[in-house]
Amino acid sequence: MNITIRPAKPEDAKLLAWCMLVSGRSHLEIGIWDLLISQPEERCLEFLELLALQGPRHMCYYTEFLVAEVDGKPVAALEGFDPISNGEETVAEPLAAVVEKMGLTEEDMAPGQESIAAFYTCHPDFAPGAWIVEQVAALPEYRRAGVISKLIEAVLEKGREQGFKLAQVGFYIGNTPAQRAYEKTGFRYVDEKRHPDFEAAIGCPGMIRFLRDI
Repeated sequence: MNITIRPAKPEDAKLLAWCMLVSGRSHLEIGIWDLLISQPEERCLEFLELLALQGPRHMCYYTEFLVAEVDGKPVAALEGFDPISNGEETVAEPLAAVVEKMGLTEEDMAPGQESIAAFYTCHPDFAPGAWIVEQVAALPEYRRAGVISKLIEAVLEKGREQGFKLAQVGFYIGNTPAQRAYEKTGFRYVDEKRHPDFEAAIGCPGMIRFLRDI
């Protein structure tokens, strides 16, 4: 199996949308994007595809992602970003633009607002000076085949090239495959957050934070 890693392109937007939705769900039925967008799955995917292409540059823009190909077929993706210069606040303007493009209203997206607040009770803090790895997912038939490990190695090198010496990843408690994949690439447990509101909204007790030197 020939695995190659490359920067994402605009034509990867469908794959990136799927990776964002699936990684947000982790091993559960719903995730952060289901809560935020509050639409059926196909509409969520449409929303995320538009978001990946909606400028200006932001945390979920396609340029922030790396894609893994197996024998020329795109099968997995992840992103790495600087939370200081390109953190979560950069998504607000593109999100609003996509909401408008899709004709969604405040009432359409309102059902998830209380759950979003619950989600953030366990959102990992960003370690000072850390390169953040997120939105990690592979098509089911390419899991446990070394694809994610190669992607993680590549995104850590990208962070290293930008001067970072520390990397962080967070994931839901109970996502054992993710934990094993991150441990395999050198990440180690630092802490976790648990909250009953998070568990009520998402379906698991909370989130774990891993760090590693790069």
